[in-house]
Amino acid sequence: MAALVVALPMAPATATGGSGGSAPSCVVGSAGWRPPVAQRYVITSTFGNRVNPISHDRRLHAGVDLAMLPGPGPVVAADDGTVVRAGPFGGLGNEVTVQHADGVQTRYGHLARIAAGITPGSKVAAGQVLGEEGSTGASTGPHLHFEVHRNGAPIDPVRFMAEHGAPLSGASPAPVLKTNAALPVAGSPRRHSMKQGALSVPADLMNLYLRASRQYAVPWQLLAGVGMEETAQGRNNHTSSAGARGVMQFLPSTFARYGVDGNGDGKADIRNDADSVFSAAHALHAWGATAGDAGVRRALFSYNHAEWYVNDVLFYAAAYAAGSGGIACTGVPQPAGTAQAAGAVRWAQSKVGHRFRFGADGPDAWDSSSFVQAAYAQAGVRMPRTAQQQRSWLASGHGTRITPGQERPGDLIFEDSYLGPDRIGFVMLVTDPGQQRGIAARNPRLQVARLSYAGAQRSKHIFEIWRVEASTAGAAGTD
Repeated sequence: MAALVVALPMAPATATGGSGGSAPSCVVGSAGWRPPVAQRYVITSTFGNRVNPISHDRRLHAGVDLAMLPGPGPVVAADDGTVVRAGPFGGLGNEVTVQHADGVQTRYGHLARIAAGITPGSKVAAGQVLGEEGSTGASTGPHLHFEVHRNGAPIDPVRFMAEHGAPLSGASPAPVLKTNAALPVAGSPRRHSMKQGALSVPADLMNLYLRASRQYAVPWQLLAGVGMEETAQGRNNHTSSAGARGVMQFLPSTFARYGVDGNGDGKADIRNDADSVFSAAHALHAWGATAGDAGVRRALFSYNHAEWYVNDVLFYAAAYAAGSGGIACTGVPQPAGTAQAAGAVRWAQSKVGHRFRFGADGPDAWDSSSFVQAAYAQAGVRMPRTAQQQRSWLASGHGTRITPGQERPGDLIFEDSYLGPDRIGFVMLVTDPGQQRGIAARNPRLQVARLSYAGAQRSKHIFEIWRVEASTAGAAGTD
């Protein structure tokens, strides 16, 4: 079984066939903000001054009340963060407070009970269950009292969540499929992952990874990492020079030992996607992938006897665990991007109107590349200074090139400019893909402004869209 990832075309995700089941509706990994409940609900009271139903005096209702349908259900974290309070808290009864990035806190009140392990100092992921809807404290009936605070002051949760891509519409939110499996950190050497970031996972293939993960207790991220390294999630699914076949690239001799029937048709077919994925999970389990870090590395080395292969797969697995790679699921809008991308967009939006000055590095004047560099620095991602260096840095393993039309908020658009038709001289941060708009420090006339990139692909000699990988947080770009 040998990796086949070399100079891949940036094709959009398509179904791979032979799935043996329908694709799940899901948001995978840390995709930013989401509603704080796991089922349908109605808003029974909004943010603002009102007559308190218990004390009957007029006061600020500092949150929004959500009543779940058809009855009480799980309350989940609205974004990744750290628990700062969990327990009885005045009129909110059983309450959990979570600290997020950018000075934002969320509060979850009136819980019937708080989930095990939710204690001050514990880390929580978006979608992780914090407790169950209830009526503890000063409450007239079961509901979730949900508050959002920025820098200590309460703000309207409905407006905040809408601005962060998670409107409180009452619809049943898609579950966040994020396991707590701790995988080893990718080391060196690496090979293919130095040149190609994680690509999107077609929905049918994602469904297979999830099903096989449940059956064999192998983290789905690890399976996705193997699928990326072996065939770029089915994009390069052909027989290798060594004779390996199928989406997970089995040698016939290995498949004869570990091949299983993944789609229930009564036979194990080395070329069938379901059989290939389930067989990979079976083999990895047999080789020790559930036995801690050492077991994971040993299992991957058994899959392909090369240290660079082990590290490539772990690099891709970490990218998928972080929610990058544009994982494709059906039935729900795609996530706005990684938490870092959302942070970069928020920062950029706050700087509209600042001055453009070539060579400036802020804090009140920027050029296009220093603006993007600063936006991502606010989100914990360090990248090089110039647009050309940033594009090269992304292409070296810190990003994934995106097909136009598949961009998301936080993606970067690179174009030629004053440097000539064959050199990158401008970069823009995507903010609204639907309207093909972004934010950039373009020139002294426009300053830092919201700009359209509609038609730029046709009018520019260079037009490339790149997505920053979540795993690059804290990475140092070289100037």
